[in-house]
Amino acid sequence: MMNYEIELTSKEADKAYKIDINKKRIDHRILLNNIAKKAFFSSMIFALIVLGLLLYRIGVQSIGWIDLQFLTGKLSISPEKAGIFGAIIGTVGLICVVIPVTLVIGVSTAIYLEEYATQGKISGFIKVNLSNLASVPSVIFGLLGLSLFGRFFNLGSSILAGGLTLSLLVLPIVVVSSQEAIKAVPGFLREASNGMGADKWTTIKKVVLPVALPGILTGAILAISRAIGETAPLVVLGIPTLIMRVPKSFMDDFTTLPIQIYYWTLDTVLTPEYANLAAATIVVLLVTLFLMNSVAIFIRNKYQRGF
Repeated sequence: MMNYEIELTSKEADKAYKIDINKKRIDHRILLNNIAKKAFFSSMIFALIVLGLLLYRIGVQSIGWIDLQFLTGKLSISPEKAGIFGAIIGTVGLICVVIPVTLVIGVSTAIYLEEYATQGKISGFIKVNLSNLASVPSVIFGLLGLSLFGRFFNLGSSILAGGLTLSLLVLPIVVVSSQEAIKAVPGFLREASNGMGADKWTTIKKVVLPVALPGILTGAILAISRAIGETAPLVVLGIPTLIMRVPKSFMDDFTTLPIQIYYWTLDTVLTPEYANLAAATIVVLLVTLFLMNSVAIFIRNKYQRGF
């Protein structure tokens, strides 16, 4: 009887010890989780404070400089007469080139890879490299655009050359985002279409693309937003930083809002007022990008279908 009680007590002690060890491990994990949570929250607050200070400084510098003359005037050496109308037209021209090129080629490539290509080593290799191209520095695309469009096709530093160069930059992003949107279409929709006797292309056109369209457009708009804010590829391509005339065709030289910011920030030492012009241009660019991103979010939330 005594041996049985000793054995029982030993088992209970061992069980209590294990429970105590598990409780300590759980408490340790909870502590680490709380530390990580507070660290991430502090990092977010710090980043928001820094961003807020930068936006506040830019906003203060731009006060009194954004008016009708600034938005509709041509570039001038005199800060009081300088405007960004030419840069706005150049930016719009770039968008007019980038949108059709990236949408047609990007969406077509995504459809082929997801709907027609056999899932083998070659298609896997292409998909991996597309993802890798999305992280290549933009300067590399600028060098490629200079060699291919600027010199080989003799397009120089025109809007067409700049638009095609930026299309190369954002094309992998459009392809990958379109792939994800097409991949997210439920399989039973394809099966239902095939069961009704529809062929492959009819299923893609009538079923897959309408469902995937919000995701495709969202990715495309975000990619175009990145293209609008790029400077390095255009600088490598030889886009002039000082151009007085407004471009009238896709073969004309041009400037853009980021290039204009780059030019004015270089000359702030000799002409301090250029800092105010650069800040005002940054505000215009930020508002443009904010509106485009808002449109992307609106399209995604309004037209995305749940299954």
